[in-house]
Amino acid sequence: MVLAYHAIFTAYGFWLPNDPRGSWSDFVASWEIFRFGKAVHPDTRASVAHRPHDVARRLAAKKALQFPPVLFSGTQALACIQGFAQAVRKSHYTLYACAILPDHVHMVVARHRQKIEAIVGHLKSAATAALYRDRLHPFMDQYRPTGEPVSCWAERSWSVYLNSPSDIVRAIAYVEGNPLKEGHKPQHWSFVTPYPPRDPSTGSANQDR
Repeated sequence: MVLAYHAIFTAYGFWLPNDPRGSWSDFVASWEIFRFGKAVHPDTRASVAHRPHDVARRLAAKKALQFPPVLFSGTQALACIQGFAQAVRKSHYTLYACAILPDHVHMVVARHRQKIEAIVGHLKSAATAALYRDRLHPFMDQYRPTGEPVSCWAERSWSVYLNSPSDIVRAIAYVEGNPLKEGHKPQHWSFVTPYPPRDPSTGSANQDR
């Protein structure tokens, strides 16, 4: 039984659909990127970020992107966080961990009536709205030939199913430690719920079973 999810979603240009390590994309829409290879599906739901691969080919494909890869500044990341918080309050999501890095986001999200893909979509939309509101969007006032605004997020996301309390604890530790591994300070956000959550009637920890 799925109790929660470790969701990873990335900024535009961070993880290409034909990344040699694999992605959840079905096709590569741009010929400039396609010439570096077809979309590759991973053979696992576990993270493949550290899987050995052709780094030179991956970096060469990034140079063919239509727009520069997004790297959020600290100010832009805080705007995204404000958007996440608004979405959490509006839809009553429970987040056990959240870390935003310059080019990707990690979250541990409790099971909800909405599918995790819909939750991630809502969080990205709320963050995008906050960036536009504060005139901080990386592609402010830029549009595709179709007239659509340029998204600062990759289209897909990666979600690992967490089926036990120990899985959740392990994922939380990973997410909380991610900023430190990349040389950033620890992150603490008011919309994150401690795990295990407390039973309001007793004040004690309520372990999922």
